[in-house]
Amino acid sequence: MEGYVISRLNRIEGQIRGLKGIIEKDTYCDDVLNQIASVQSALNGVGKLLLECHMKSCVMDRMKEGGTNVLSELLVTMNKLIK
Repeated sequence: MEGYVISRLNRIEGQIRGLKGIIEKDTYCDDVLNQIASVQSALNGVGKLLLECHMKSCVMDRMKEGGTNVLSELLVTMNKLIK
């Protein structure tokens, strides 16, 4: 899982560098905005993947141990993620 996330983040890093490059080349604004949307979508995908793993592991473990505030923490995190 970790390797997969790192691979996706590396691709996103490349997209960001490419985005910087097209801005430096004074590329048409619509093209830049489309690239920004693509980067945001890629980041959202990584966030969803990590959220799923977090819920299946960390959250479940803390609930089994009697953690009562874990759901409140999860809701705060989810609200930050879906802004």
